[in-house]
Amino acid sequence: MRICLAASGGGHLRQLLDLKPVWSTHDAFFVTEPTALGESLAREHRTHFVSHVALGQAKLGRPWLMLQSAWRNLVESRRVMRSERPDVIISTGAGAVFAAILWGKLYGAKVIVIESFARFDHPSVFMRIASRVADCSIIQSSRLQGFFPRALLFDPLRITHDPRPPKERLLFATVGATLPFDRLIESVAELKRTGVIPERVIAQVGIGGVRPDNLECLETMSFDEIQATLKDADIVVSHGGTGSLITALRERCRTVVMPRLFELGEHYDNHQLEISEAFEKRGLVRTARDKDELKQALAVARETEPAGATTDPRALMDWLMEKLAEWSKSDARSPKRRLAL
Repeated sequence: MRICLAASGGGHLRQLLDLKPVWSTHDAFFVTEPTALGESLAREHRTHFVSHVALGQAKLGRPWLMLQSAWRNLVESRRVMRSERPDVIISTGAGAVFAAILWGKLYGAKVIVIESFARFDHPSVFMRIASRVADCSIIQSSRLQGFFPRALLFDPLRITHDPRPPKERLLFATVGATLPFDRLIESVAELKRTGVIPERVIAQVGIGGVRPDNLECLETMSFDEIQATLKDADIVVSHGGTGSLITALRERCRTVVMPRLFELGEHYDNHQLEISEAFEKRGLVRTARDKDELKQALAVARETEPAGATTDPRALMDWLMEKLAEWSKSDARSPKRRLAL
């Protein structure tokens, strides 16, 4: 069975990687954005890149950029789907892969959409639209059941209690794979300059991001490099992406979140604030909206036993394997209809 794994960069793509036991035994390929994580993925798996596009581009005052990107994405996605002709598409969103889902559906693929783990209280625009064309819809928060009463619920978050490994006197600041986040990096640099942060600091600043002289700055890092850094880091200051947060919590780092804010033009909506507050309610992270709150959050984090958490997708993987086996038997009994577009 040929499976298309479709996700935009960052946490969306990492969720698909967590499902590797499901797709690794099939003829699988990826459709994603050309991020650092995507580039490293392409070295091991068949990967097609499509242009970044999101409705939030219009919200931030760039509607023509959104339309131009959407047109390029539409053409690129059609080319990929016409060439690959997948039997099944599994997608965790978001906007960059919506066209691929539509083209794949037109070419006869069955579609499974999985709402981002980042969405605790309100569904994404992607899920609201994509669930209407999907054969199966999956949510990862019980609070979304009211929005999608027919969706299947698999909540993967698990608290861990393993002993904390030895850590270095190191703070790792990360802005994620997709966008720079200069306010976070400049806040860390200022606190380092004034002595509030005595630790050595490694900062992943994003492509084109600010590079303060008093920090060890890297624009991008491979996933393996990030994991190696997190094993050593005592403290992590992160944007509000679920992929970054879960990766830090798996390594029992003292984790402080500075979410990108829509009102400051840093993101397409405030879902990163929603994520950080949900994680904070569970006692997993500290949230800081500005430099002063970051200073306070770091002080509290240093005096608190760091929590551990991970995602356990085994129940979801079991269901996916059963569904793929069911569809494989069904396809073997009946010829496929493919549009010759």
